[in-house]
Amino acid sequence: MEPLRIHTGLVCPLNRTNVDTDQIIPKQFLKRIERSGFGQFLFYHWRFDDEGKLREDFILNKPQYQGASILVAGDNFGCGSSREHAPWAVQDFGFKVIIAPSYADIFKNNCVKNGILAIVASEDQVQTLMKKAESEGYSLTVNLEEQVVTDNEGFEIKFDIAPYPKQMLLNGWDEIGVTLSYEEQINKYEAAHR
Repeated sequence: MEPLRIHTGLVCPLNRTNVDTDQIIPKQFLKRIERSGFGQFLFYHWRFDDEGKLREDFILNKPQYQGASILVAGDNFGCGSSREHAPWAVQDFGFKVIIAPSYADIFKNNCVKNGILAIVASEDQVQTLMKKAESEGYSLTVNLEEQVVTDNEGFEIKFDIAPYPKQMLLNGWDEIGVTLSYEEQINKYEAAHR
């Protein structure tokens, strides 16, 4: 995974609450065994009509949000089943950061394990970002080291993150990467106990 320290990106507002994992990545697309290739199916039933054509009225299909890497969403994002495919789809589509008032715990943990920063902000802060993101080209800078989100208009959100997930994201580690960071100690232990 890539380390995430400071990220500046275009913001896409998804003004919906209780977005569950089946809406994020519908069950019929869970047949792949690799982590890549799920982005094309992100929010599939919202992005496409019954004939497989893009819906012009869905936010992610609007030209001004193409290439967005920061998703601002409503309360309880990622609820529903615990499929890890949901953050895979979010990431594969190009999002590196999600900002919402709350998340389902398993979804939020799966985000960290897959290199996505899921920031909790107040409802008022999220609504402010939703409004600001309506203007074309609105971007944010997320500084994980300082735990702050800013724009070029003076808006700022300070956010909390526990030390362990912060280190995972800063270093670009998944859980295997964390284990491998102790490789020298593991090798010494193994050598001493042969």
